[in-house]
Amino acid sequence: MRGLSALVWFSRALAVSLADAIAPLALLVILGTNCIAQTYLGFDRNDYPGDSAMQSLRKTFVFTGYWLNNPPGAKENSWMGRRSQLDATGYGFLLLFNGREYAELKASGNAAAVGTRDARQAVTAAHSEGFPPKAVIFLDQEQGGRMLPEQRAYIHAFVDGVTTAGYRAGVYCSGIPFRESSKVSVVTANDIRDNAGGRDIQFFISNDQCGPSPGCVFPNVSPAPSKSGVVFADVWQYAQSPRRPEMSAACRSTYNSDGNCYPPGVVAGTGLHIDVESANSPDPSHGRSH
Repeated sequence: MRGLSALVWFSRALAVSLADAIAPLALLVILGTNCIAQTYLGFDRNDYPGDSAMQSLRKTFVFTGYWLNNPPGAKENSWMGRRSQLDATGYGFLLLFNGREYAELKASGNAAAVGTRDARQAVTAAHSEGFPPKAVIFLDQEQGGRMLPEQRAYIHAFVDGVTTAGYRAGVYCSGIPFRESSKVSVVTANDIRDNAGGRDIQFFISNDQCGPSPGCVFPNVSPAPSKSGVVFADVWQYAQSPRRPEMSAACRSTYNSDGNCYPPGVVAGTGLHIDVESANSPDPSHGRSH
């Protein structure tokens, strides 16, 4: 009986020890299951909103787009020279470089050479503005669908040039399936990534289709970029100004009656409409001073 009692005592002690050891692991599993990755709200627009407006917008947004050359359709770039002030205000950065469309690349006769020159221009601008090495420069690739050979050569040369110069490269592109035929659809982001030849590319995804887009909204917890339809997205542009009717009909009530998206507290008459983004980082391009 003494041996049996000792055995019972040992078994109970072992059970208690195991329970003590397992409890923290179980807690970690529970916490991990309930853990939600933090996301951050940002915006971009072609024209600089003005110093006063940027101060006000910081109450809602953590990061801002920042053009390194003339934005699409613009003849000048009003963002240049604003970095230090925006950094001091607490903004993170989304560095953007307006890329070339297919017709121009085709006409050049050497799309790769154009990509190399544009990479040099982007890096020079980033450096002169004070953005640190390893900052991510996103090439604005407006045209969607499967990339044609000239587009692919241009993107690869741009990425290589930016990387060689000590910065990191990203691409802004569509995350919406483009129907090539009745049986084949292509997502631009997937096409670029699958044919990147091992290049390290960050992805800023455009998908304003409702859903997955919630429309022109500014939630306390912004939607995860992975919900954009591209699971590897680093940044998701989920609202555009003006809205595209064919994409945003299901959430048109979230936009202003003029079709644009305005930040909280901003009236339509000001013209301060924006595109809205969510990112996995408060500083998607890692452009802040630390």
